[in-house]
Amino acid sequence: MISYTIRRALYGVLILLGVNLATFFLFFTVNTPDDMARLNIGGKRVTQELIEKWKTERGYDKPLYWNESKQGSEQLTETIFWERSVSLFKLDFGRPDSESSGDIGHEVSTRMWVSMQLAIPIFLLQVIASTAFALLLVMFRNTKLDLWGVILCVLMLSISSLFYIIVGQFLFSRVLKLVPISGYVQSLDLVRFLVLPVILSAIARLGAEARLYRAMFLEEINKDYVRTARAKGLSERIVMFRHVLRNALIPIITSAGGYLPYVFMGSLVFESFFGIPGLGAYVIEAISKQDFAIVRTMVFVGSLLYIATYVLIDMAYTWVDPRVRLA
Repeated sequence: MISYTIRRALYGVLILLGVNLATFFLFFTVNTPDDMARLNIGGKRVTQELIEKWKTERGYDKPLYWNESKQGSEQLTETIFWERSVSLFKLDFGRPDSESSGDIGHEVSTRMWVSMQLAIPIFLLQVIASTAFALLLVMFRNTKLDLWGVILCVLMLSISSLFYIIVGQFLFSRVLKLVPISGYVQSLDLVRFLVLPVILSAIARLGAEARLYRAMFLEEINKDYVRTARAKGLSERIVMFRHVLRNALIPIITSAGGYLPYVFMGSLVFESFFGIPGLGAYVIEAISKQDFAIVRTMVFVGSLLYIATYVLIDMAYTWVDPRVRLA
């Protein structure tokens, strides 16, 4: 296990390095610092003097890869590549491009907690609801309940999440006035602001997840160990929960685990529509402001979270199925 974890960590570092290099190339070679300055300053009359001032304030007045005006190690460290790319590995994210001051690292740590308050309930509710609904359909397979359940799943996954948001806000906030339409507070009233996006997000993902889990369960119930369990006289409920569910957990963990990075990164759509100041809304604001420093940071953080998530998923396989060995 330890050697496997170390090896995967080394692979992760190589992946992060490749993502970092590709991101730096796209942001600073395709779009030069002068182009970035023009985009952020805006307006029709952007003088070279304003461009140079913007670059100096944000540290973009240095060479990209190699500083010939310096000596020793400063030839490498006094460059945009070192300060804006290599520094990410130290979790030093610098300042935003759209502001002359500020700390991206502070914003990320603060907003990540807000995103987790929304995403953790969504993740738990989605996994439990999708698994339970899929098990229900399989237990009543080849019946009208199964047929209409599958039809409902197809309808739900065919509808955009924006539809659920708009209908949910109109029905529960404007008509019934049960919950606020949007907003966020740092108090116990937070539950009132989160309950609607949590439920709507779980519903939006229920159709696709339940249909996928149903297919996994149907594949399991046709295997020899299930027929043996039934031949021994075990009830259908025990067969489904003790045998079928446990043996189908590996693909379920893989599918559900792919959502884990969003627990920390936040949801772009739901945070924006419901006015929740998490990382998802932060990315949307950065894109609208054309703040490449924040976008680069979120690309790096997202890659780091995905790598860490799938290492944890691999470890979870050994807990679900003792026959799995990480070697």
